[in-house]
Amino acid sequence: MSLDGFSMRPLVRELDRALTGGRIDKITQPNKQSIILSVRQPGRNHLLHISIQPQNPSAHLLEKNLENPPEPPVFCMVLRKQLETGRIAGIRQHGLDRLLLIDVDSLAAGGRIVTKTLVLELMGKYSNIILVQDGLILDALRKIGNNNSRVRTVLPGQSYELPPGQDKLDFFTDDLAAIVARIRTAEGPRLDKALLAACMGFGPVSAKEVCFSAGLAPSVHLDALDDADFAAVRSALEELRTAATKEPAEPALLIDKNQKVLAMASFPLHYLSDAVSLTFPTISAMLEKADQLLGSYVLPDKDRFRKLVKNEKNRAENKLIKLDEEINEAENAEDFKVRGDNLMTYQYQFKDREDAEIEVPNIYSETGETIKIPLDQRLTLVQNMQACYKKYDKLKRAQELLRVQRRECEDNIAYLESIEASLLASSSLAEIAEIHNELIAAGYLREKPKKKNNDKPARPFHFRAPDGTSILVGKNNYQNDKLTFHTARFNDTWFHTKDIPGSHVILQNEGVEPSEENILLAASLAAHFSKARGSSKIPVDYTEVRYVKKPAGSKPGFVIFTNQKTLYLTPDEKELAAILSQDPAALA
Repeated sequence: MSLDGFSMRPLVRELDRALTGGRIDKITQPNKQSIILSVRQPGRNHLLHISIQPQNPSAHLLEKNLENPPEPPVFCMVLRKQLETGRIAGIRQHGLDRLLLIDVDSLAAGGRIVTKTLVLELMGKYSNIILVQDGLILDALRKIGNNNSRVRTVLPGQSYELPPGQDKLDFFTDDLAAIVARIRTAEGPRLDKALLAACMGFGPVSAKEVCFSAGLAPSVHLDALDDADFAAVRSALEELRTAATKEPAEPALLIDKNQKVLAMASFPLHYLSDAVSLTFPTISAMLEKADQLLGSYVLPDKDRFRKLVKNEKNRAENKLIKLDEEINEAENAEDFKVRGDNLMTYQYQFKDREDAEIEVPNIYSETGETIKIPLDQRLTLVQNMQACYKKYDKLKRAQELLRVQRRECEDNIAYLESIEASLLASSSLAEIAEIHNELIAAGYLREKPKKKNNDKPARPFHFRAPDGTSILVGKNNYQNDKLTFHTARFNDTWFHTKDIPGSHVILQNEGVEPSEENILLAASLAAHFSKARGSSKIPVDYTEVRYVKKPAGSKPGFVIFTNQKTLYLTPDEKELAAILSQDPAALA
């Protein structure tokens, strides 16, 4: 879900007013799919965030800078060399396409001023950032060779060509009567498809909004429409033109009850009546919120570790299934002993026979029931008897070994689930580095641990209850251990979800009997920062820190505790949002 070209028109105006004439002071690349330009204007610095994340490719102003890796990627270094200290000469849109061009004037050798253009192709999974000078590509964030595309390649040294003009009408300059006439003669049968084919920059959101305003279903066939219906379409187009040209813009973001983004535009939207409509003072503010909801900003390595942990957990769960099957087989060990004992008793009666199976009265049956004993015809009767005893001994030994392996496998699954919860709570490079080192120590990664750098040290979440009491929440297993056994005092209260991976939570009451409100708040935070987030009736254990112990040799984050009480609660996420907002990273 992203802005269509139609809605990018006012976005370009917004960016052009804010950035044109500004000097590019610094360029950073927080992850593989985005860059940030720090632009200095008189009295204020701006941060332009350019992202080619497929779910929401965009360019917008940021209120707060994003964290960056210690070593800049190659593309970032190229941009620094080519664009830093340059001045933005203008920001423009190619027609009404989702293609923005940022012209930057730089001082070259001999005092010449050269203009380089940063081309932003914000087109879903085909998005790209391309640096162009004099029609030649200097570099691109996504290099596209012949192996990736037969239609178009994007490589340094090649000529860059803008997409050819489309045989569509300009919604903002062409006569509405001509647009309606084009719609009436469209080749497609549906009204929404006819709108897309008639007007430049129209996307599904714009088309559906026009259909809704006209009182028509997007899927209605053109053949079913009369003159009155087309008059309604014209009126709807006129309303949309007015809304889209209004200054300042009134951007709208539509979300459902689960905070899922449904649609966004630079003008008010009405066609999804059940959706929650969020309004913003600027289009940049809307796009920044959309990035948060869509999870567009991804820390380096976070996705890689998430996939690694998921694969390792799947492998452990499959192993657990196989172990259960082997344990079930091992529990039948007595059957082989019974077979062996019967063969020993009746071996002389069946000497020299080559049957595949024999049936004899079971010596252990009080009612004289018979037992069928399968035989390996390659072996003698005595050898079959010995094979039964050997199988019995093997299965008896295997029972305890398999149970030990099963416990270890269950512990590994629980540990991997705790790392999943840690990744969910992590929001900084330092925290991801801690998880990286933890995965190496646990043997899941064969890499060198990351050395400490100048990044801010990872810290737990710090919240305050309404009465001022501090509540600390660990973000990963290392932080959980440090928080519980080094930061917390012996008479603070410790919280954790019962038998569910999650964060350690410390209520710093220092021996003073905590209020019921603070206990519920700390328990709600423990439920929120756990794998059970979003569930109902989540069990949360709590006890004093003095009763929490760490077994020798146990994995990070693993503890045992006593004297606990258990709460079952369903956190109210809306009420919790006010507490979470105290630490912006908690909302990431």
